[in-house]
Amino acid sequence: MFYLNECAIVCALGDSHASIKARLLELAASGVAPSDAWSAGRFLPLGRVDTALPPVAHLAPGQRSRNNALALAALAQIRPALEAAVARYGASRVGVVVGTSTSGIAETESALRQYVADASLPRDYHHGQQEMGSLAAMLAQELGLEGPAYVHSSACSSGAKAMASAARLIKMGLCDAVLTGAVDSLCAFTVAGFSALASVSAAPCNPLSLNRDGINIGEGAALFLMSAQPAAVALCGWGESSDGHHMSAPDPAGGGARLAIAQALARAGVTAAQIDYINLHGTATPQNDAMESRVVAELFGAAVAVSSTKPFTGHTLGAAAAVEAGLCWLAMQDDNPDGRLPPHLWDGVPDPALPALNLVRPGMALGRPLRWALSNSFAFGGSNAVLLLGRPA
Repeated sequence: MFYLNECAIVCALGDSHASIKARLLELAASGVAPSDAWSAGRFLPLGRVDTALPPVAHLAPGQRSRNNALALAALAQIRPALEAAVARYGASRVGVVVGTSTSGIAETESALRQYVADASLPRDYHHGQQEMGSLAAMLAQELGLEGPAYVHSSACSSGAKAMASAARLIKMGLCDAVLTGAVDSLCAFTVAGFSALASVSAAPCNPLSLNRDGINIGEGAALFLMSAQPAAVALCGWGESSDGHHMSAPDPAGGGARLAIAQALARAGVTAAQIDYINLHGTATPQNDAMESRVVAELFGAAVAVSSTKPFTGHTLGAAAAVEAGLCWLAMQDDNPDGRLPPHLWDGVPDPALPALNLVRPGMALGRPLRWALSNSFAFGGSNAVLLLGRPA
C-alpha cells in the first residue's frame, strides 16, 4: 500500500487545509478572479495564488523562480514530517518525484522583455530557471535528500504520473518514502498559448454546460509524503495510457481514457460500482467534456457523484492532477465524517448532446465517509493518467 501520510496544498483557494476546505466544501466559493497580469490589457479569470510566497534568494541562481517559491510554500506545510522521514530512513532512502509544465518560464519572459528594451539580460537571470528538472533538484537540495530526484512533464497529467512513479520507487524497494506531487505557476506563455488555441474562456469556466467555451488557467502546488507507513488515505491504484490521436485534442472515442481508468480500478482491486466520487478532468472545453462524460457514463453509470474542481482553482496545468488529488485527500480525512463532496460549479444549463451525470451540488454529502475517489487527468498529446485514492479498511 502506498500511503499519503501528509498533504500540502497552495492554490487559488488558499494555503492551508482549513481555508481550502472551507471554500471548497462549505462555502462553494471559487478562487478564480479576473486579472490582466499575464495578458496585458485583457482581463481573464485566473486561479492566481495571492498569498505571500517564501523568498528564493538562498537558492542557486538557476533555481530562483516563482515556481520554486510555490513549491517552498507547500513544502513548509509538511517539512517537519519530511525531516522525520529522513531521520527515520536516511537521506539516500527518500526520493523526490514531482511534475511541472512551466518551471521558470515567467523568469525567462521577464528577462526577454528587458533584452528587447535595452539589449541586455538581467544580471540575476540564469537559463536554469526554466529547466524542468529545477523543481526536483531544488526540493532535494533543500531537504538534503540523496535518493532519486526527477520531474515528469507531460502537461496536465504530470502530477498524476509523478505520483504513480513515486509508488513504483517504493514498490521496487528503491525508496522508503518519496516527496511527490506537482507545481505550476502562471506565466504569459501559457495564457497566450491556450488563447491561440481558442481554449481560454473570458468568463468563469463552465464544465459540462451547453455554454462551455474553454478553460481558466491557474497555478498551484500540491506535495505529498508517500510511504508504506499506514495513514488515513492511500494511493491504491493508478492507470496510464496514450491516445496517439492528436497533439491537443483527445480521442473522441475515449479509448485511452477508458484504458487508464480500467488500469486504476484493476490495480486497486475495486469495481466501478464501489467508487464513491469522481473528480473529473472537466476542463470546460467542448471536446474534453464530451469525451470524458461519455466514458464516465459508460463505465460508471449515472449514479456516481462527479464534479470538476477547476472552477475553484483554475486549470493548474502541470499541477492539476496533484492539486485535485489533494482536494480528494482533504475530503477523505476523518474531520469529514459525513462525506461532503467537492461541488460542481456551473451555470446549470445541461448540454443535451452529453449523457446526464450526477453532478455534485453545493452541500451534497454521502452521509458517510468518502472511501473511494477517482481523479482523472487527460493531457495534451493524449497522455492520460488516473489516480484512485482510498481509505484502507
